[in-house]
Amino acid sequence: MIEQINKEQILFIDIETVPQFPDFKLVPEPFRKLWEAKAARLANTDEDTPDLLYSRAGIYAEFGKIICISAGFIKDQTLRIKSFYGKDEQQLLTEFAALLNARYHKPEHLLCAHNGKEFDFPYISRRMLINGIKIPAILNSSGKKPWEVQHLDTMELWKFGDYKSYTSLALLTAVFGIPTPKDDIDGSQVGKVFWVDDNLSRIVEYCQKDVIAIVQLFLRYRGEDLIEQANITIA
Repeated sequence: MIEQINKEQILFIDIETVPQFPDFKLVPEPFRKLWEAKAARLANTDEDTPDLLYSRAGIYAEFGKIICISAGFIKDQTLRIKSFYGKDEQQLLTEFAALLNARYHKPEHLLCAHNGKEFDFPYISRRMLINGIKIPAILNSSGKKPWEVQHLDTMELWKFGDYKSYTSLALLTAVFGIPTPKDDIDGSQVGKVFWVDDNLSRIVEYCQKDVIAIVQLFLRYRGEDLIEQANITIA
């Protein structure tokens, strides 16, 4: 029962990812051929060429990279958020790993994200391995029994055992009357905002809004009041 979880022991996170290169033409061999093989499986029509589908490469850890991780925690009815971001993925992942190792290393600590078990948690773990960073214990689910994994997922909590469909964070915030995090951009636009507009700060703000929405959704699941905007601080 989530009502029994100490919410102050949870780190709520969200990540933003982009393709590793601004354009498919810049992808080096052998990754061009590997993406072409991947794109062939993704294509629905003859118009779905590897070049056109490359904008979706960011959702795959082998072809994308993390540009922002926003993390929030609840303390005394306030929500505090810190973001790790930049063009140097190895640096931001190293800093995030240091946070987990220093402050979220006990059995009672938990990570929470929306669709985190399918996306955020494995994506971070894979990119850490690629960047030569040891995966922090709280993030690493390898070899653990299901009840030992310290991960919560607000999408999974909504399923109640129903695995037929994906329910977006935007839909659930609307259902529960929570301010939408998608009032500026959405995930499909992040790559353009990063590579074309060169506006990382806009992406960071969007990522932080997602964390706020995840926290508020979790509180709604528990039947608790939302955290007021005045009680949200961003480092």
